[in-house]
Amino acid sequence: MKRTYTLLMLFGMLWTLLPYSALAQSTPPLVHPKIGTIASAEDGSIKITLVGKRQNFGGTADTRDAAINSPKSANIHPDGSKYYINSLEGGTTVVFEMGTNRRLKIISHNIGPAHEALWSEPSPLYPFTHYPKSNVFMGKPVEAAFSHGGRYLWVPYYRRSYDINAQDPSAVAIIDTQTDEIVRMMETGPLPKMVAVSHDNKHVAITHWGNNTVGLIDISSQNPTDWKHEACIVVNYVLPLNYSTTVSVDRDNGSGYALRGTVFTPDDRYLLVGCMGGGGGIAVIDMQTQSFMGRVQGMMSNVRHLVIRDGWLYLSINGGGYVQRIRLDKFLNAAQSMESKTTVVAGWESCKVGTGARTIELSPSGRYVFAACNNASQVCVVDTRTMKLTASIACDSYPVGLDISKDGRFVIVTSQGRRDKGGNAVNIYEVTYREPETPVDPPSEMGASPTEEANNSAQTSNTDNAEPTLSDTNWIEENASWLAPSAICSILAGVGLWAFIARKK
Repeated sequence: MKRTYTLLMLFGMLWTLLPYSALAQSTPPLVHPKIGTIASAEDGSIKITLVGKRQNFGGTADTRDAAINSPKSANIHPDGSKYYINSLEGGTTVVFEMGTNRRLKIISHNIGPAHEALWSEPSPLYPFTHYPKSNVFMGKPVEAAFSHGGRYLWVPYYRRSYDINAQDPSAVAIIDTQTDEIVRMMETGPLPKMVAVSHDNKHVAITHWGNNTVGLIDISSQNPTDWKHEACIVVNYVLPLNYSTTVSVDRDNGSGYALRGTVFTPDDRYLLVGCMGGGGGIAVIDMQTQSFMGRVQGMMSNVRHLVIRDGWLYLSINGGGYVQRIRLDKFLNAAQSMESKTTVVAGWESCKVGTGARTIELSPSGRYVFAACNNASQVCVVDTRTMKLTASIACDSYPVGLDISKDGRFVIVTSQGRRDKGGNAVNIYEVTYREPETPVDPPSEMGASPTEEANNSAQTSNTDNAEPTLSDTNWIEENASWLAPSAICSILAGVGLWAFIARKK
């Protein structure tokens, strides 16, 4: 009887832990939609058509492109003539002609002696502490942003190829879009991901996922050789980095606040930075004093991307798969009145999209939010007049980056792989609108519905200020949509089994 009891106890424990072991091996199903796939809103207000692909698998001669290697981000030039795709694992930025999708150029990020004259002065803000400094490496391009009216494209590197755990300074390459050549190289902090440019073209902000810091670069001159580092701002504390220099670890997890989405307010007075981990929220930086003010919380956790438009602050929530928004003035009032390093603001409006909501962008009128939803392998569209999902269309697994043309006609989406599945695809969508894409007045924030008030109440409960742990960034939250229900069911089953055993004993 004792042996039977022990075996049943072990069975109950294994049953309880089953969803977590499944999670470790889980990858969402692969999706590969065909060109010509169409999705429309039920009311006919918007129609999306998959009109083209650039892919490094299958396909035909007119879609196959070996330069697409783990594409991370898409950036359409402001004049609409071309678009740039950062191939992270390929170490290249690939330039395509808009409309024809013809490849124009491959910009290599294999940095070496030929680039030595392009480097800015070394900055004491970014010391090398794990490796001897070397400017010979392959850079892994992540996100990108245009400055000076589209003249320059800023491309930060996830890491230098020799720095296997992204502990030492990385770099940012500046591309002249008239020649599509690298014309300047500058150091950054460890593991930079997001880059943002102030509206007055005086500052570039680069967020360092690797250690809870944000670098600021003075670009007030029209001459790239005059650009210089001006500050490295700490978000609460600098994450200690003491990983192996010979054995790789997962730096996408356990990276402090996991700083990601970055945006300047319209007047450039504040810089807002999303925290995907470490208690969540949005870090607020005062650009006048170039100092960290604190974190505003109250939104859902796992904030990934930030966009400001027409007086609203929009967020993508990766783990839960939501788009949220709040009036910008309400958010800033809360930030300005912080008495400590955290505060909570209520009043968020939410729309459920696909799980793993990553990059979001708004249509020219501001009426629609387009969201690349990673786990769901979809591009979802939210109508901002109602904050409801109005359309969704399949996308090659697993979408991460997204940009929309200035006229709203084209949406370019990059799909990156997960656990050696999916990825290596760029999907090109054409969008048609029933109503012309002209600016619309944003809805008033007054008079929230009872449903909105209930949602807001539920969303303001996260006031965790604890130091970050390994599990608080992407791994579990990417799969949160099915993990929680299955875990609860298994735990209840295990408890029931143990209770049954105890009665029998």
